[in-house]
Amino acid sequence: MSGRNGFLLFGGISSVGAGAVHFLAAGMHTDHATLARLMVVLAAIQCAAGLAVLLNERKLVVTSLIAVNAFAVAVWAFTRFADIPWVTGLTAESPGVADTACAALGALAVIGAAIALLRPTATLPPMRSGIAAAAVGVLAVAAMLNGVGHVHSHGEGGDGHSHAAGDEHGHTGDAWPRPFDPAQPIDVSGVPGVTSEQEQRAADLIRSTMAGLPAFADVTTVGALGFRSIGDAASGYEHYVNTGYIRDDSFLDATRPESLVYRVDGQNRTLVSAMYIAKGKKIDDPALTDYAGPLMQWHVHDNLCWKAGDNGPQVAGVTDAAGNCPPNSINPGSGNPMVHVWIAPHQCGPFAALEGHGAGQASTTDGRRADTCGTHDHGGGHK
Repeated sequence: MSGRNGFLLFGGISSVGAGAVHFLAAGMHTDHATLARLMVVLAAIQCAAGLAVLLNERKLVVTSLIAVNAFAVAVWAFTRFADIPWVTGLTAESPGVADTACAALGALAVIGAAIALLRPTATLPPMRSGIAAAAVGVLAVAAMLNGVGHVHSHGEGGDGHSHAAGDEHGHTGDAWPRPFDPAQPIDVSGVPGVTSEQEQRAADLIRSTMAGLPAFADVTTVGALGFRSIGDAASGYEHYVNTGYIRDDSFLDATRPESLVYRVDGQNRTLVSAMYIAKGKKIDDPALTDYAGPLMQWHVHDNLCWKAGDNGPQVAGVTDAAGNCPPNSINPGSGNPMVHVWIAPHQCGPFAALEGHGAGQASTTDGRRADTCGTHDHGGGHK
């Protein structure tokens, strides 16, 4: 190659910009050391390749720049839809501003270098080269500024990948519960009394539930899987339980949820939540209370009344002030502890109790429920 190729200059600066953003991202992923190290290596290679083509226009150098940036963009695109299980924390997530800008810089690097390979004598007028370089710099700086203040927490295996991104969520201090929107990065950070391990488990559970639960979205098919309605559609939400899953040894498994919760809209049913049930455990069992600390509120129901139905027990109502059930129904007691995990937006957070009939009783030290925000009671407590 002879002379200075303007497109190669553009590609080199773009690669350096992408590398700079990756360096920042590595610092936000220190909860997964391997992933952070891989990001540092990728960032270093992108910066080195970008600088190399500014000094040396040999085909091997240009090809190396294309390869490393194409790889980075491919990994980003793949992880918008699926996990890469052999790298802990490298899991599916929705596009964010910083990561999208970083991928765009990588793509620009590939395009610029590819044009330089195909048209070795191509050039850009000095003014255009300067404007292009400045635009790349602005994009890189904007991406890094957006990333500052975002703490990422990548879950393992199907949760996943979560971000604590206060600015995007309207996160105010250590408030919990916070509104939950599955389209936004997951934010369970900064809650007093919650360890980093508990944050990680909570984020993992949210992500795995969001990934696995849609397999049960069609209510007309879940009967064949062993689910049956408990007849509570009048509350606005209908629970379908699977007694086989309740009796097995699965625990917080999105592929074997003990209960599915559907929002009722006439004849339509929209899957909104899993209700996981812990077999044979008391509500204060450390396996439950320590799983995610104050983030998750396990609860039981000690006032539900049940009656016989064609396909199994059905909810008949709740006990009255004297503790009595309606005729032909019984109150079996509290039963196994349970917790909800939402895959639909909820004002009271991803572990919000389902508000409807059937008051749930939680084990709390201060009497405060962490699974309800106390403003949406539709009569009768929480389920």
